[in-house]
Amino acid sequence: MSTLNSLLSRSQQRTICSQLGTVKLKLLYKATVHGFTGAAFHQRCDNQSPTVSVGYNTSGYVFGGYTRKPFSQSGQWVNDDQAFLFSFTGGRLQKYPVTSAPYALLMDASTGPYFGNALIFVNGNSPVICSKPGNYYNFNATEMHGNDLNLTECEVYQVEETTELEKPWRTVIWESGKRNELMESIKTYKPTVSSVSQARVLLLGQVGAGKSSFFNSINSVFRGHVTSQAISGSSSTSLTTQFRTYSLKAGREGKPLPIVLCDTMGLEDSKGAGLDVDDISSILKGHMPDCYQFNPAAPLHAESQGFRKSPDLKDKIHCVAYVIDACKVSIMPEKLEEKLETIRRKVNLLGIPQLVLLTKVDEACPLVKEDLRNIYKSGYIKDLMQEVSTRVGVPLSCVVPVKNYNEELELDLSCDILLLSAVIQMLRFVDNYFDELSDRLSSARLND
Repeated sequence: MSTLNSLLSRSQQRTICSQLGTVKLKLLYKATVHGFTGAAFHQRCDNQSPTVSVGYNTSGYVFGGYTRKPFSQSGQWVNDDQAFLFSFTGGRLQKYPVTSAPYALLMDASTGPYFGNALIFVNGNSPVICSKPGNYYNFNATEMHGNDLNLTECEVYQVEETTELEKPWRTVIWESGKRNELMESIKTYKPTVSSVSQARVLLLGQVGAGKSSFFNSINSVFRGHVTSQAISGSSSTSLTTQFRTYSLKAGREGKPLPIVLCDTMGLEDSKGAGLDVDDISSILKGHMPDCYQFNPAAPLHAESQGFRKSPDLKDKIHCVAYVIDACKVSIMPEKLEEKLETIRRKVNLLGIPQLVLLTKVDEACPLVKEDLRNIYKSGYIKDLMQEVSTRVGVPLSCVVPVKNYNEELELDLSCDILLLSAVIQMLRFVDNYFDELSDRLSSARLND
């Protein structure tokens, strides 16, 4: 099954959604995947509404149309006084409202989205558009699509309401006193095993999910201002090329905190790219040295420089956190899911607890974008967390939403509380790891 990767950028999605209320877009149809045919379009999109249809041409133009009415193959004109066409010029949205509502759409079985004879996508089962300004929609063809009628892609999105629940389904105290309490709990934490002074948490995730940003964000909270130590940013390939162990400090000159966050190269869905599964085994077992340079073509082996042949418990991983972008849950590549399943099995065999950090929740849901304190009142985020739980194979209680610091210059109380709560969950899971280890050792002694 092919993966539906949205060609419409997040910025463009947010811009469109801002015209429609508190909504999100769900990709239904992608012509390069399902076919440039009317049949393929109708199979995926009939009876779905409202929708946003988007075309992309060989000249790089992005344009489309919105309708609140469901598509069908009736052959009839459909009245929609809310329909409009749009184009992106210079990053800005230009709207062209319907001028004759009774002829807003034609439900034609042989084409894709058909906006009032003015703009027709996938016309005659071919990757082209039919464009006739003035026929029920007024627009400048040169401005909209540069008079380039050759489609490289056509996408149709369903517009979904982001519902607000009556009451939060998890309890969070959004007060500065709570932030101080969480920080103090982290500072004073002590692993239950005397030979270990710092809990080691491994961050694993797809390229760009926010692993390095999570460390930077936690570091910022304890520094008292936004800072950036680990390399982070947006890129199609991993910006992290080494295995790094980051020890957090309680303030600029403070003592190291009792937790180490281990950052890795990003996971990729294609074979021979990104972090190798064999390297993950070496990290989990404590064999991999800090600053090891990853090589996807040749994983770490016993003869590699710096390889720890007899790692101590303090060198091993005590908890694994999968870092997943909330905006990409529904379009997670199948190969990546398979890779995560392989990793999860390895982690389970070693008895290491696992949780999920769901990042970029503010970008995924307008309700949360408006106010981070709506995180557990968002029906969409709850559904998303349940989907992550199923896809990764962990209980819902092991899925923790966070917002990293990316563009902010100052700290935010709500953001801090979510980040610190995630660290507290990690430490609780580390305790579970040590408790399980102690139980196994006790059982082994009894059997001797």
